Order: sequence, then C-alpha cells, then structure tokens
Amino acid sequence: MQLSDFDTSPNLVSLFLDRADRLGDEPMLWTKRDKAWHFLSWTEAARQVCLIAQGLRARGLNAGDRVMLVSENRPEWCLADLGIMAAGCVTVPAYTTNTERDHLHILGNSGARAVIVSTAKLARPLIAALAQSDASELLFTIEPVPHAQEGSFAWHEWADLLEGDGASAREAVDERIAAIGRTDLACIIYTSGTGGAPRGVRQHHGAILCNVGGAARIIAEDFGWHKEAFLSFLPLSHAYEHTGGQFLPIGLGAQIYYAESLEKLAANIEEVRPTLMVVVPRLFELLRTRIIKQVEKQGWLPSTLMNLAVSIGARKAAGKTRIIDGPLDFLVGKALRPKIQAKFGGRIKALVSGGAPLNPEIGTFFEAMGLTLLQGYGQTEAGPVISCNRPRAGVKMDTVGPPMHGVELRIAEDGELLVRGELVMHGYWANDAETARALQDGWLHTGDIGHLDDKGRIRITDRKKDMIVNDKGDNVSPQKIQSMLTLQPEIAQAMVVGDKRPHIVGLIVPDEEWAREWAAANGAEGNIAALQGNPQFRAAVRAAVDRVNAQLSVTEKVRQFAFADEAFTIENEEMTPSLKVRRHKLVERYGERLDALY
Repeated sequence: MQLSDFDTSPNLVSLFLDRADRLGDEPMLWTKRDKAWHFLSWTEAARQVCLIAQGLRARGLNAGDRVMLVSENRPEWCLADLGIMAAGCVTVPAYTTNTERDHLHILGNSGARAVIVSTAKLARPLIAALAQSDASELLFTIEPVPHAQEGSFAWHEWADLLEGDGASAREAVDERIAAIGRTDLACIIYTSGTGGAPRGVRQHHGAILCNVGGAARIIAEDFGWHKEAFLSFLPLSHAYEHTGGQFLPIGLGAQIYYAESLEKLAANIEEVRPTLMVVVPRLFELLRTRIIKQVEKQGWLPSTLMNLAVSIGARKAAGKTRIIDGPLDFLVGKALRPKIQAKFGGRIKALVSGGAPLNPEIGTFFEAMGLTLLQGYGQTEAGPVISCNRPRAGVKMDTVGPPMHGVELRIAEDGELLVRGELVMHGYWANDAETARALQDGWLHTGDIGHLDDKGRIRITDRKKDMIVNDKGDNVSPQKIQSMLTLQPEIAQAMVVGDKRPHIVGLIVPDEEWAREWAAANGAEGNIAALQGNPQFRAAVRAAVDRVNAQLSVTEKVRQFAFADEAFTIENEEMTPSLKVRRHKLVERYGERLDALY
C-alpha cells in the first residue's frame, strides 16, 4: 500500500475494496459483546458491503438516491455507509441525538428515499418523522424494531440486505463503481448547527480522499506507517469522525475498534491499546481533570512530580527552558509518565484534537505527561481537515499547524481564512444562496479569523461570526475566554457575551464534583441549584473568574456573571453532538438574565 493510492483511487469504495483484497482475513472491525472483543475480517466486510449494495438496488434504489443512516458507532455503520456508496447512492448520516424535528428537517431537505436505523430507541423519533414526510419509501432496521411494519413505508430487516451470492454481488459493484469518479457526490453531512438550522454539506469522494491522503502523509512521515489501531467513539455522523475515524483507518489498512460508551471509554482505551485517536477538546478537558484528581489522590510525591512536569512543559512551550529542567524532566519521565501512558494503552502515537479550539494549556499538560497531542483545524465544508500540527514542523500549541497536502490557503484583507483545493465541498444541498456566500471564485470562506506564523503554521483568532465587538469597536474572542474559564476546577462550562456592550459578562455552570466538595467542607446543604443562591458559594466561583481575569486584557475581563439553570447538554440542545456550545440557544434562553448584568 502506497501514499499514492489516495491520489489515484477513483472513489472511496474502490479504496476500501483494494485494502480488503490485500488484507484478506486480517481483522478490520472490532466490537465488544459478552465481555469479549470480536472482529469482522476485511474479506467478510467486503462481502457484506457488496451484498448491502445489491440489496439496496434490488429494492428500487438508483444512482444518486439519498439514504439516511441513523446509528451509534458500530460495524454496521461502516458497512452500511460503504454499501450505500457501492450502490451508487449517497449517504446522509444523522446524529443519534436528533429529535423528531431534526429528522424531519433532514428528511425533507435531503429527499432521502430510504432510511437505515439501528435500534428501537433510535427508531422512535425517526418513525414519527417518517410519518410526516413523504420522501422516504424504505426503512431498514439493524436490530428488531416493534411496529416498524405499521408505517406507510416498506420495512426490511438488516438480514434481508445480506442475502444473495457474494461473488456476483462483487462483480456488480466493481462494474458500478467503475463509473463513479472523485467529483461524484459521496455523502451529505449536516452541520451540527451552532448558529441555526443544519445545512447539508455536499462532500464528494475526492474531498474525503484528499483529506485522508493528507492525514496519511503526516502519519507516514512523522510517525511511521505500521499496523495501526483506532478507537472510534466520536459520532460517525460528524465529518471529523467520518473521515478521520473511519476512512483514514480504512486507507491505512488499520483496525477499527468501536468504544462501548463514553462511560467505558477509559477502560476501552486500556483494553484496545490504540495507536491513534481523534478526539474533541471537551474530552481532553475531562481527561485532564480526571488525571489530575487521580494523581493528587496518590499523595504528595506524585502530585509534586505532575506539577513539576507541567511547569517544565510550560517553560518549554514558551522557549524559556532552564539548564536544570533536563535532569528534572528525566526524573519525571521515569517516575510518572509510564503510569499515565499506560492509562492510554501504552502505544499511542498521537492524540489528534479537532472539532473546536483547544486551549494551549490543555495541550501543554498532555505533552508534559508524555503523550503527543496534535491539534487540527477544519470544517465540514472542507472534508473536514484543513491543517494539523506536525512534530516534524515543530508543534506549537497555540497554532493548528501548517495546511495539509493538497490544501491551498490565503488570508483575506479582514483576516478571514480562505481555502481552495479538492477537499472543498461542491456546495450545500438545495441551498444556492448559502453556497454562493461560502464559495466565491473557487475559494471557501471559512468564517474563521487567523494568520500564519513565521513557520507557516495557522493561528486561529476566532470565528468571524462569533467575534464579540464591544461598544468601543474592540474585538474580543469568546472562545479564548471560555476555554480559560473552564480550566478552573470550579467551572465546568461557560459562555461569554458582550457584543455592542461596554464589557464582557458570562454564563457559568459550576463543576458538580467541586460543588459537592465545597458544600461538605463549608457545612452547606442542598443541590447545586440551591448552592447558587449561597453568597459564599458565589464568592468562591467569583474567585475563579478573577484568577482568569488576571490573565486577560482590560477589554477581555469578565465583569459580571450569572449561573445557568443546568448544564449545557446535547439533550437540551445547548451543545452540538460534537460538544460545541450553541451560543444562539443560550442567548435565546438566558438573554434577559445576561442583560440584567449590565
């Protein structure tokens, strides 16, 4: 297998079948059942993909038809996705957290003729949406779904798609995909909607292949391309995991393990021992908090070593290392880092952060613990990866690295990053107006503000549309302030506002574990909601805000804050499935409370 394969493969299915033919009976997809890990081989995966393609065509689906896919991460997700594309159809991934309204929007906008859903629980809001939509004619269920046959659509079980002769199905797929090129539509991925209704991004085969090729070059050139193992847990309906957690490992001929759940993620990491993981910043924040608490419970010496490692890492990042830091770092490396690395399986080459900005302090912490953390940057409209930090280029935690192979980048007069190349989408599905705004003269207008440093690495300032402009015309980055606030042990989540206002104010969700410990230490009673009315509790959170303010400029300081009624979650629609804050939802809910702070 060569890096040139990514440049020459005509489509994603061809890339997969090439890997399957070469790797044969080697493991491909792993899942845990009955307390043991079980695998599907590359040969068997290819057989099932071809049968799925034939099953879809036999039931009346044609080239270009959209097929909606609603499932948690599991082998069937990958098989269905590839099977849909092998049928010449277009995959429309949907989040498992979608409401009936969300499904109805995607069904209506995409015009999906068929839907594949995994479980009865996920089928409930979907079937309710199907009852109101006249687009879909077919429903396929991976697991038993009671009453699925009562709808106005034709219902089939997953096993129905796997019937037939594998050899003849493969011949039909080979003939069909010979006509599918890199510019043909592969999938429509709906953006998670931080600022409004999700839009369907038209990703063609070449966009994903370009992305995978760029990422594979980083792995091959900076780490060495060997037998890789990925642990998949971010939603596969998100472009980041779809490309980085599915098609990248397929291109590398790697094994994919599907995590059981977020709660079991730590245990799965130790069991699977992945070599590469794609992660979002929020998870790094949670892992950092967990590691710190675990180390502190081990006593004075481990806690001192951890703080020493972080201090050395911070000086190294700032270019201010001391002569004594070398011996001290060696001591930490022997005493602390092996234990931390073991928690990640012991063979991690790199943890790659994407999907949202990463606070440099988080990156410095993991580097200090002996784990290579690379921050990437991109968006669904660009495949989705535009750039990534590279050890060979020198990792700077306040940058997102140089543009990847195949990416052309320039900076507009107002500082907006513009991107061109095969990775750029062909537009939004059924939305010419938004397409015209995003794509101008072949350049994707990312909506992000940034610049290049002296080594060609991208430094992101903020989202153009999220940038706060106060009443004096000063620009303030909310992402920077929010990430600094959530590094404080007292604060779990935060959002700041101040557009056209004299100063910045914040909305804060206290950390539950810290709140319980504070209540026990101060003889206070009641849950976290009751504690918010306690003046001493508020003063403790105020102290955390003031620690952050001490590191901010006058225009960035958070002058006042209010408590949120509950945590920002996917369920209350205040976070996207990729764990980004939906600012417009929070302003809609808490606008009056925040206005009262002025």
